[in-house]
Amino acid sequence: MSESNILTGQFVQIDQTPASAGERILARSIDIILLIVYILATVTFLESVNRSISSTANTLLLLVLYLPAFCYSLLCEVFNQGQSVGKRILGIRVVKIDGSTPTISSYLLRWLLFLVDVPLTSGLGLLVILLTKNKQRIGDLAAGTMVIKEQNYKKIQVSLDEFNYLREDYHPTYVQAADLSLEQINVVAKALDSKNSNRESHIALLASKLRNMLGISTPIKNDEHFLQTIVRDYQYYAMEDHTFI
Repeated sequence: MSESNILTGQFVQIDQTPASAGERILARSIDIILLIVYILATVTFLESVNRSISSTANTLLLLVLYLPAFCYSLLCEVFNQGQSVGKRILGIRVVKIDGSTPTISSYLLRWLLFLVDVPLTSGLGLLVILLTKNKQRIGDLAAGTMVIKEQNYKKIQVSLDEFNYLREDYHPTYVQAADLSLEQINVVAKALDSKNSNRESHIALLASKLRNMLGISTPIKNDEHFLQTIVRDYQYYAMEDHTFI
């Protein structure tokens, strides 16, 4: 199973797995079935009211009923964070290649190019999905989007607001920081960001535990500065691991 691992300019690590062609086809099939049911229901409704309204009113009614169906995929993705009903059932969604939320123009472009992907080229988009690393159809490639498995999507904030800047010549102090997990770094982040009255004692206790756990025996003058350094060192190794991905 291929995965896409990205570390953005804001030190946000994105781990995401592209949805398979089969999952995308099944999601699309569910959406088509829903649209067919909707159209059959509206046809029955129109037959019941067609004789009692004018032709102008009938035209307006047709637009009101069928325009949303025509733009179904686009509207769902724009207003439901990249998910149609079928995608939601299958647990997949549309995101930008860097893991961020697509813009309306991105959604619009991939929607318009669906005509090129399927009807106009007899399914060339499916072939492109099978051949590209991130399982992207032509519309995805043009819009800079991809369809991912939601359960495998992780957006990990590696940085802290006030400590996230690392100079290009930054040299880590504690190599042991690379062994920490995201959850442990999050605990440090919350401690540093805390406004509680017991903040100082909490930081001292956390610093002591980290020193013991990481085997750091060098003297530490300031517990808070130590934790800040651990966070920056963690950032350094996180970026180093993903620089060329």
